[in-house]
Amino acid sequence: MTATLPVGIESEIFYPSADGQPVAETYDHLYALLTTLEVLKQYLADRQATVLGNQFLYYAQGFPKLRVAPDVMVIFDVAPGGRDNYKIWEEGQVPTVIFEMTSFGTKGQDEIFKKTLYEQLGVKEYWLFDPKGEWVEQQLRGYRLRGEIYEPIQDGRSEPLQLRLVIEGRLIGFYREDTGEKLLIPDELAQVLRQEVLARQQAEALAEQERQRAEQERQRAEQAELQIEQLKVRLRSLNADPDTIQ
Repeated sequence: MTATLPVGIESEIFYPSADGQPVAETYDHLYALLTTLEVLKQYLADRQATVLGNQFLYYAQGFPKLRVAPDVMVIFDVAPGGRDNYKIWEEGQVPTVIFEMTSFGTKGQDEIFKKTLYEQLGVKEYWLFDPKGEWVEQQLRGYRLRGEIYEPIQDGRSEPLQLRLVIEGRLIGFYREDTGEKLLIPDELAQVLRQEVLARQQAEALAEQERQRAEQERQRAEQAELQIEQLKVRLRSLNADPDTIQ
């Protein structure tokens, strides 16, 4: 358990929120990071949870150099919303699931140091995603905490998130276990929105056509009634019985 420092001492310690380093090595890593972040944020929007991307995770109070910056981390039972950084002793919760967008250059850091650290902190699941397929077999590797030890995930699913993970090109596809529904990425959401807008416009156009057709039918009916009335008037002028006109 992390020791609590006196308030005066703790207030003098500075915990940076940035180190000037790039967010990701390549565009593929950045896109995978941002997409995973956004998909999980939308999925957990109504939960008491937060999803953070590339923010410092401080795990030892009073030691600001003891930090790590997970690419994406999901923390349950905390207030929703973003943070500039995340201090475990302030929030009272360890991240539940962490994703690292790994590469050959970060292999040692991700597979040894971070894996050992997350295991010791009690992170329930740790996922390594290799967008370029540089070293991770089939691009995705997961570990699940059993007791105090990480074991390889063999079933391709995240227990805490209740999601099934599928490799889709250079992204992770997430599917709900309860419905099988895919969690759409921003590009897919935009496409669905465009399709919905187009469908609504087409429905409105059809409704307008139907309205115009109904209006034309009404006008024709009124014209027919007028012609009948005119015919009755003419017949009356000829002393005819208008009731015989059908």
